[in-house]
Amino acid sequence: MKHVLESVESQFEMFQILNEDGKIVNKDDMPDLSDEELKELMRRMVYTRILDQRSIALNRQGRLGFYAPTAGQEASQLGSQFALEKDDFILPGYRDVPQLIWQGLPLYQAFLFSRGHFHGNQMPEGVNALSPQIIIGAQYVQTAGVALGIKKRGRKAVAVTYTGDGGTSQGDFYEGINFAGAYKAPALFFVQNNYFAISVPVEKQTNAKTLAQKAVAAGIEGIQVDGMDVLAVYAVTKHSRDRAINGEGPTLIETLTYRYGPHTMAGDDPTRYRTEDLDNEWEKKDPLVRFRTFLEEKGIWSEEEENKVIEEAKNEIKQAIKKADEYPKQKVTDFIENMFEELPHNLQEQMEEYKEKESK
Repeated sequence: MKHVLESVESQFEMFQILNEDGKIVNKDDMPDLSDEELKELMRRMVYTRILDQRSIALNRQGRLGFYAPTAGQEASQLGSQFALEKDDFILPGYRDVPQLIWQGLPLYQAFLFSRGHFHGNQMPEGVNALSPQIIIGAQYVQTAGVALGIKKRGRKAVAVTYTGDGGTSQGDFYEGINFAGAYKAPALFFVQNNYFAISVPVEKQTNAKTLAQKAVAAGIEGIQVDGMDVLAVYAVTKHSRDRAINGEGPTLIETLTYRYGPHTMAGDDPTRYRTEDLDNEWEKKDPLVRFRTFLEEKGIWSEEEENKVIEEAKNEIKQAIKKADEYPKQKVTDFIENMFEELPHNLQEQMEEYKEKESK
């Protein structure tokens, strides 16, 4: 039986297009992206890195609430989102706000989400997404349901979700991929394996050599990809999306990535469970450095262009936080009104009491 397991595990080798030096190692699977599309992908990655830096600073200033840093995971997050269409439905985890922003969520609303304001959870018209899920793995079950709804309506779209390596230890993870597999629902299940579920190393969570191989039990496609290689993530996502809309069922995609910062800004100290040598090893794999090298060698990216993106990001972030500051503060009555379409008798009484207090 051991040989059977080894045979299965050997099928899940990491897919890569760009190596750490920014060199193409897999020409045959190079995605068909124009120079302008490649530059736009880089622009989004640079912008998101600046957004992460400013969000951390704003959190430390007390101007943002909950925040999960994203630096290091840009290729995994944005390479996948770049392969989606407007009709696709995103069900993110709490670290996946960048995908929502590039799918159409205004930046000021992302800031309001961080502050716990209800308007930060209200997706604008035309943005097919749920607000970031805080419960680990719960979005996998939801994604199976959304994907089945998409299939029943005959739409050419997919439901896409994200969790971390820790999410694969949750029961919802298995229920979600199994249900989607049974009905061949058009779903893409991402596992962004950054190797530490807060502080627990992935090898202490599972005896599986890869997380992609967990797809086997559900009878669905499983792929492991270099999550620091934006072109590889894009190519895998596009391939999996095409399969899904053609009725071939869901795919479980494990992206091997790394978060450079803490798990969240709520007191986590990564130096307690990660070594400096490990951090240095992953810094050499930085997705921005790798992609920048590739684009510069193609002659389509420069330091001047990057600096323009950085200034653009800083200015837009400044305006967005200002708009968030000026947005009406939420009230107790807002929570009550948003909880029920028709208020039960006891809440009707409370509503009147709070309305009277708020009017004074």
